[in-house]
Amino acid sequence: MKALVHDGCGNIALLDRPRPRLLEPTDAIVRVTRSTICTSDLHIMRGAVPRAKPDTVLGHEFVGVVEEAGPGVRSFSPGDRVAVNCETFCGECFFCRRGWVNNCECGGWLLGCTIDGCQAECVRVPYADNAFTRIPDGVSDEDALFLGDILATGWWGARLAQIEPGSAVAVIGAGPVGLTTMMCARLAGPGCIIALDVDESRLRRAAEHGLADVLINPAEKNLDAVESLVRSATGSRGADAVIEAAGGDDTFEMAWRIARPNAVVVLSAMYERDQALPLPSMYGKNLTFKTGGVDACGLDGVMGLIAAGKLDTSLLISRRYPLNDILDAYRAFEAREDGCLKVVITPWEARG
Repeated sequence: MKALVHDGCGNIALLDRPRPRLLEPTDAIVRVTRSTICTSDLHIMRGAVPRAKPDTVLGHEFVGVVEEAGPGVRSFSPGDRVAVNCETFCGECFFCRRGWVNNCECGGWLLGCTIDGCQAECVRVPYADNAFTRIPDGVSDEDALFLGDILATGWWGARLAQIEPGSAVAVIGAGPVGLTTMMCARLAGPGCIIALDVDESRLRRAAEHGLADVLINPAEKNLDAVESLVRSATGSRGADAVIEAAGGDDTFEMAWRIARPNAVVVLSAMYERDQALPLPSMYGKNLTFKTGGVDACGLDGVMGLIAAGKLDTSLLISRRYPLNDILDAYRAFEAREDGCLKVVITPWEARG
Protein backbone atom coordinates (compact mmCIF):
# COMPACT_ATOMS: atom_id res chain seq x y z
CA MET A 1 0.00 0.00 0.00
CA LYS A 2 1.00 3.66 -0.32
CA ALA A 3 1.95 5.59 2.83
CA LEU A 4 3.63 8.87 3.75
CA VAL A 5 6.77 8.23 5.83
CA HIS A 6 9.12 10.64 7.61
CA ASP A 7 12.81 9.91 8.18
CA GLY A 8 13.37 11.84 11.41
CA CYS A 9 15.49 14.43 9.59
CA GLY A 10 12.75 16.66 8.22
CA ASN A 11 12.09 14.69 5.04
CA ILE A 12 8.87 12.97 3.97
CA ALA A 13 8.23 10.58 1.10
CA LEU A 14 5.32 8.62 -0.33
CA LEU A 15 6.44 4.99 -0.22
CA ASP A 16 5.21 1.44 -0.66
CA ARG A 17 4.69 -0.18 2.74
CA PRO A 18 3.28 -3.60 3.73
CA ARG A 19 -0.40 -3.63 4.54
CA PRO A 20 -0.79 -3.56 8.35
CA ARG A 21 -1.89 -6.69 10.17
CA LEU A 22 -3.48 -7.40 13.53
CA LEU A 23 -0.90 -7.71 16.31
CA GLU A 24 -3.12 -7.82 19.41
CA PRO A 25 -6.66 -9.15 20.01
CA THR A 26 -7.90 -5.59 20.61
CA ASP A 27 -6.53 -4.27 17.29
CA ALA A 28 -8.52 -3.37 14.20
CA ILE A 29 -7.49 -2.56 10.65
CA VAL A 30 -9.16 0.51 9.17
CA ARG A 31 -9.33 1.44 5.50
CA VAL A 32 -8.78 5.19 5.51
CA THR A 33 -11.48 7.10 3.63
CA ARG A 34 -10.48 10.61 4.73
CA SER A 35 -7.47 11.92 6.60
CA THR A 36 -5.86 15.29 7.14
CA ILE A 37 -2.61 16.96 8.15
CA CYS A 38 -2.14 18.38 11.64
CA THR A 39 0.33 20.99 12.83
CA SER A 40 1.63 18.23 15.12
CA ASP A 41 2.81 16.42 11.99
CA LEU A 42 4.90 19.49 11.17
CA HIS A 43 6.29 19.49 14.74
CA ILE A 44 7.44 15.89 14.18
CA MET A 45 9.10 16.83 10.90
CA ARG A 46 10.94 19.69 12.61
CA GLY A 47 12.23 17.43 15.37
CA ALA A 48 10.14 19.12 18.06
CA VAL A 49 8.61 15.84 19.31
CA PRO A 50 11.51 13.91 20.88
CA ARG A 51 9.53 10.70 21.35
CA ALA A 52 8.55 10.50 17.67
CA LYS A 53 10.18 7.56 15.88
CA PRO A 54 11.70 7.87 12.39
CA ASP A 55 10.62 5.65 9.50
CA THR A 56 7.03 5.98 10.74
CA VAL A 57 3.89 6.69 8.73
CA LEU A 58 2.62 10.13 9.73
CA GLY A 59 -0.93 11.14 10.65
CA HIS A 60 -3.43 10.67 13.46
CA GLU A 61 -6.61 12.49 12.33
CA PHE A 62 -8.88 10.33 10.16
CA VAL A 63 -12.05 8.41 9.50
CA GLY A 64 -12.56 5.13 7.71
CA VAL A 65 -14.17 1.73 7.47
CA VAL A 66 -13.27 -1.22 9.69
CA GLU A 67 -11.85 -3.99 7.51
CA GLU A 68 -10.65 -6.43 10.19
CA ALA A 69 -11.28 -6.66 13.91
CA GLY A 70 -9.39 -8.78 16.41
CA PRO A 71 -11.23 -11.26 18.64
CA GLY A 72 -11.00 -8.83 21.57
CA VAL A 73 -12.90 -6.06 19.76
CA ARG A 74 -16.46 -6.23 21.09
CA SER A 75 -18.27 -3.11 19.89
CA PHE A 76 -17.25 -2.81 16.23
CA SER A 77 -17.26 -5.09 13.21
CA PRO A 78 -15.97 -5.05 9.64
CA GLY A 79 -17.99 -2.60 7.57
CA ASP A 80 -18.55 -0.09 10.40
CA ARG A 81 -17.79 3.55 9.61
CA VAL A 82 -15.71 5.10 12.37
CA ALA A 83 -13.95 8.27 13.44
CA VAL A 84 -10.70 7.46 15.23
CA ASN A 85 -9.36 9.19 18.33
CA CYS A 86 -5.90 10.70 18.11
CA GLU A 87 -5.08 9.11 21.49
CA THR A 88 -4.54 5.39 22.06
CA PHE A 89 -5.79 4.26 25.46
CA CYS A 90 -6.49 1.01 27.28
CA GLY A 91 -9.48 2.27 29.30
CA GLU A 92 -8.39 0.35 32.41
CA CYS A 93 -5.28 1.94 33.93
CA PHE A 94 -5.16 4.55 36.74
CA PHE A 95 -5.24 7.46 34.29
CA CYS A 96 -7.85 6.07 31.89
CA ARG A 97 -10.31 5.37 34.70
CA ARG A 98 -10.18 9.08 35.51
CA GLY A 99 -10.60 10.20 31.90
CA TRP A 100 -6.94 11.23 31.54
CA VAL A 101 -6.41 9.09 28.47
CA ASN A 102 -3.56 11.21 27.12
CA ASN A 103 -1.51 9.72 29.98
CA CYS A 104 -2.62 6.11 29.49
CA GLU A 105 0.02 3.77 30.89
CA CYS A 106 -0.22 1.67 27.73
CA GLY A 107 -0.79 4.36 25.15
CA GLY A 108 -1.11 8.12 24.69
CA TRP A 109 -0.22 9.75 21.40
CA LEU A 110 1.01 6.77 19.40
CA LEU A 111 -0.52 6.95 15.90
CA GLY A 112 1.81 8.77 13.54
CA CYS A 113 4.26 9.38 16.39
CA THR A 114 5.61 6.09 17.73
CA ILE A 115 3.60 3.69 15.53
CA ASP A 116 2.41 3.96 11.94
CA GLY A 117 -0.37 6.48 11.44
CA CYS A 118 -3.17 7.23 9.02
CA GLN A 119 -1.64 8.99 6.02
CA ALA A 120 -1.83 5.69 4.20
CA GLU A 121 -4.36 3.41 2.58
CA CYS A 122 -4.86 1.36 5.76
CA VAL A 123 -3.84 1.65 9.41
CA ARG A 124 -3.69 -0.64 12.45
CA VAL A 125 -5.56 0.87 15.41
CA PRO A 126 -4.82 -0.50 18.91
CA TYR A 127 -7.56 -0.70 21.56
CA ALA A 128 -10.14 -0.26 18.83
CA ASP A 129 -13.17 -0.33 21.14
CA ASN A 130 -11.82 2.78 22.89
CA ALA A 131 -10.42 4.46 19.80
CA PHE A 132 -13.54 4.40 17.63
CA THR A 133 -16.60 6.62 17.57
CA ARG A 134 -19.32 5.26 15.30
CA ILE A 135 -20.34 7.58 12.45
CA PRO A 136 -24.14 7.62 12.23
CA ASP A 137 -26.14 7.61 9.02
CA GLY A 138 -26.56 11.16 7.80
CA VAL A 139 -23.07 12.23 8.91
CA SER A 140 -20.55 12.25 6.08
CA ASP A 141 -16.90 11.26 6.37
CA GLU A 142 -15.89 14.91 6.09
CA ASP A 143 -18.44 15.94 8.73
CA ALA A 144 -16.75 13.53 11.15
CA LEU A 145 -13.15 13.92 10.00
CA PHE A 146 -11.97 16.35 12.68
CA LEU A 147 -13.80 14.72 15.61
CA GLY A 148 -10.89 12.69 16.99
CA ASP A 149 -8.33 15.48 17.19
CA ILE A 150 -8.93 19.19 16.65
CA LEU A 151 -12.63 19.09 17.50
CA ALA A 152 -11.85 16.91 20.51
CA THR A 153 -9.19 19.47 21.46
CA GLY A 154 -11.63 22.36 21.14
CA TRP A 155 -14.21 20.48 23.22
CA TRP A 156 -11.62 19.56 25.85
CA GLY A 157 -10.23 23.10 26.04
CA ALA A 158 -13.65 24.71 26.38
CA ARG A 159 -14.60 22.22 29.10
CA LEU A 160 -11.37 22.84 31.06
CA ALA A 161 -11.96 26.60 30.89
CA GLN A 162 -15.08 26.30 33.07
CA ILE A 163 -16.98 28.81 30.91
CA GLU A 164 -19.96 30.37 32.64
CA PRO A 165 -23.00 31.85 30.88
CA GLY A 166 -22.42 35.50 30.08
CA SER A 167 -18.67 35.34 30.67
CA ALA A 168 -15.90 36.74 28.47
CA VAL A 169 -13.75 34.08 26.80
CA ALA A 170 -10.53 34.91 24.95
CA VAL A 171 -9.18 32.40 22.41
CA ILE A 172 -5.63 33.01 21.22
CA GLY A 173 -5.28 31.62 17.72
CA ALA A 174 -7.92 31.49 15.01
CA GLY A 175 -6.42 28.55 13.20
CA PRO A 176 -8.10 25.12 13.07
CA VAL A 177 -7.81 24.39 16.81
CA GLY A 178 -8.73 27.94 17.75
CA LEU A 179 -11.82 27.88 15.56
CA THR A 180 -13.04 24.54 16.94
CA THR A 181 -12.38 25.90 20.43
CA MET A 182 -14.59 28.90 19.67
CA MET A 183 -17.31 26.60 18.30
CA CYS A 184 -17.33 24.57 21.50
CA ALA A 185 -17.01 27.62 23.76
CA ARG A 186 -20.06 29.15 22.07
CA LEU A 187 -22.17 26.17 23.18
CA ALA A 188 -21.53 27.16 26.83
CA GLY A 189 -23.35 30.49 26.37
CA PRO A 190 -20.60 33.07 26.98
CA GLY A 191 -21.48 36.72 26.67
CA CYS A 192 -18.46 37.47 24.50
CA ILE A 193 -15.78 35.53 22.62
CA ILE A 194 -12.61 37.45 21.85
CA ALA A 195 -10.46 36.05 19.04
CA LEU A 196 -6.78 37.03 18.81
CA ASP A 197 -4.66 36.21 15.77
CA VAL A 198 -2.07 37.90 13.57
CA ASP A 199 -3.82 36.63 10.41
CA GLU A 200 -6.65 38.96 9.39
CA SER A 201 -8.26 36.38 7.10
CA ARG A 202 -8.57 33.92 9.99
CA LEU A 203 -10.10 36.58 12.21
CA ARG A 204 -12.61 37.45 9.48
CA ARG A 205 -13.54 33.79 9.12
CA ALA A 206 -14.21 33.57 12.86
CA ALA A 207 -16.47 36.61 12.71
CA GLU A 208 -18.29 35.62 9.51
CA HIS A 209 -19.24 32.26 11.00
CA GLY A 210 -20.43 33.75 14.27
CA LEU A 211 -17.60 32.25 16.31
CA ALA A 212 -16.16 35.50 17.69
CA ASP A 213 -17.62 38.82 18.80
CA VAL A 214 -14.42 40.85 19.23
CA LEU A 215 -11.40 40.58 16.92
CA ILE A 216 -7.89 41.61 17.97
CA ASN A 217 -4.84 41.43 15.73
CA PRO A 218 -1.72 41.58 17.97
CA ALA A 219 0.61 42.14 14.99
CA GLU A 220 2.72 45.28 15.45
CA LYS A 221 1.25 45.76 18.94
CA ASN A 222 3.11 45.25 22.18
CA LEU A 223 1.54 43.14 24.88
CA ASP A 224 0.57 46.21 26.88
CA ALA A 225 -1.60 47.34 23.96
CA VAL A 226 -3.14 43.87 23.55
CA GLU A 227 -3.91 43.69 27.26
CA SER A 228 -5.53 47.13 27.07
CA LEU A 229 -7.76 46.08 24.15
CA VAL A 230 -8.96 43.00 26.02
CA ARG A 231 -9.66 45.06 29.13
CA SER A 232 -11.66 47.52 27.03
CA ALA A 233 -13.82 44.66 25.79
CA THR A 234 -14.36 43.17 29.26
CA GLY A 235 -15.33 46.04 31.54
CA SER A 236 -11.66 46.64 32.46
CA ARG A 237 -11.35 43.24 34.19
CA GLY A 238 -9.72 41.03 31.60
CA ALA A 239 -11.03 37.75 30.20
CA ASP A 240 -12.85 35.37 32.55
CA ALA A 241 -11.30 32.43 30.70
CA VAL A 242 -8.39 32.29 28.26
CA ILE A 243 -7.69 29.38 25.91
CA GLU A 244 -4.28 29.50 24.24
CA ALA A 245 -4.45 27.58 20.96
CA ALA A 246 -1.65 29.23 18.99
CA GLY A 247 1.71 28.22 20.50
CA GLY A 248 3.52 31.34 19.26
CA ASP A 249 6.62 33.02 20.61
CA ASP A 250 4.74 35.35 22.97
CA THR A 251 1.30 33.78 23.22
CA PHE A 252 1.91 32.17 26.61
CA GLU A 253 2.71 35.56 28.13
CA MET A 254 -0.25 37.05 26.28
CA ALA A 255 -2.54 34.40 27.75
CA TRP A 256 -1.80 35.12 31.40
CA ARG A 257 -1.65 38.88 30.90
CA ILE A 258 -5.10 39.21 29.31
CA ALA A 259 -6.72 37.01 31.95
CA ARG A 260 -8.52 38.69 34.83
CA PRO A 261 -7.53 37.80 38.39
CA ASN A 262 -8.80 34.34 39.43
CA ALA A 263 -9.34 33.34 35.80
CA VAL A 264 -8.68 29.94 34.24
CA VAL A 265 -5.96 29.84 31.56
CA VAL A 266 -6.02 26.74 29.34
CA LEU A 267 -2.91 25.96 27.28
CA SER A 268 -4.00 23.59 24.52
CA ALA A 269 -1.24 24.67 22.11
CA MET A 270 1.89 22.61 21.51
CA TYR A 271 5.05 24.70 21.99
CA GLU A 272 8.33 24.05 20.25
CA ARG A 273 10.37 25.85 22.95
CA ASP A 274 10.30 26.17 26.72
CA GLN A 275 8.08 28.92 28.12
CA ALA A 276 8.95 31.13 31.09
CA LEU A 277 6.69 31.21 34.12
CA PRO A 278 7.33 34.70 35.58
CA LEU A 279 5.85 34.11 39.00
CA PRO A 280 6.79 37.53 40.46
CA SER A 281 5.03 39.31 37.59
CA MET A 282 1.85 37.25 37.89
CA TYR A 283 1.83 37.14 41.69
CA GLY A 284 -1.56 38.19 43.02
CA LYS A 285 -3.50 37.31 39.88
CA ASN A 286 -4.34 33.94 41.46
CA LEU A 287 -4.62 32.23 38.08
CA THR A 288 -5.38 28.58 37.49
CA PHE A 289 -3.38 27.06 34.62
CA LYS A 290 -4.50 23.89 32.85
CA THR A 291 -2.18 22.42 30.25
CA GLY A 292 -1.35 19.33 28.29
CA GLY A 293 -2.36 17.04 25.47
CA VAL A 294 -6.02 16.50 24.72
CA ASP A 295 -7.89 13.72 26.50
CA ALA A 296 -9.76 12.56 23.38
CA CYS A 297 -12.41 10.35 24.92
CA GLY A 298 -16.16 10.37 25.47
CA LEU A 299 -16.81 11.70 21.98
CA ASP A 300 -20.19 10.07 21.31
CA GLY A 301 -21.88 13.21 22.63
CA VAL A 302 -19.77 15.42 20.37
CA MET A 303 -20.68 13.22 17.41
CA GLY A 304 -24.31 13.74 18.41
CA LEU A 305 -23.80 17.51 18.21
CA ILE A 306 -22.39 17.08 14.69
CA ALA A 307 -25.39 14.96 13.68
CA ALA A 308 -27.74 17.61 15.11
CA GLY A 309 -26.03 20.38 13.15
CA LYS A 310 -24.76 22.15 16.27
CA LEU A 311 -21.10 21.69 15.35
CA ASP A 312 -20.08 22.23 11.73
CA THR A 313 -16.41 22.01 10.82
CA SER A 314 -16.84 22.39 7.05
CA LEU A 315 -15.51 25.97 7.26
CA LEU A 316 -12.08 24.52 8.09
CA ILE A 317 -11.68 22.69 4.77
CA SER A 318 -9.61 24.67 2.27
CA ARG A 319 -8.52 22.02 -0.24
CA ARG A 320 -8.74 18.34 -1.08
CA TYR A 321 -5.94 16.13 -2.39
CA PRO A 322 -5.82 12.41 -3.20
CA LEU A 323 -3.16 10.46 -1.30
CA ASN A 324 -1.16 10.48 -4.55
CA ASP A 325 -0.61 14.24 -4.09
CA ILE A 326 -0.06 14.42 -0.33
CA LEU A 327 3.36 16.05 -0.75
CA ASP A 328 1.62 18.98 -2.46
CA ALA A 329 -0.89 19.02 0.40
CA TYR A 330 1.92 19.30 2.96
CA ARG A 331 3.48 22.19 1.08
CA ALA A 332 0.19 24.09 0.88
CA PHE A 333 -0.68 23.42 4.53
CA GLU A 334 2.72 24.40 5.92
CA ALA A 335 2.86 27.58 3.81
CA ARG A 336 -0.80 28.45 4.57
CA GLU A 337 -1.07 28.85 0.82
CA ASP A 338 -4.01 31.09 -0.10
CA GLY A 339 -5.15 31.08 3.52
CA CYS A 340 -5.15 27.29 3.76
CA LEU A 341 -6.61 26.05 7.06
CA LYS A 342 -7.07 22.29 6.71
CA VAL A 343 -6.63 19.93 3.80
CA VAL A 344 -8.56 16.73 3.23
CA ILE A 345 -6.66 13.70 1.95
CA THR A 346 -8.87 11.38 -0.11
CA PRO A 347 -8.00 7.75 -1.01
CA TRP A 348 -5.28 6.74 -3.46
CA GLU A 349 -6.40 7.06 -7.07
CA ALA A 350 -5.48 4.63 -9.83
CA ARG A 351 -3.99 6.71 -12.64
CA GLY A 352 -3.09 5.65 -16.11
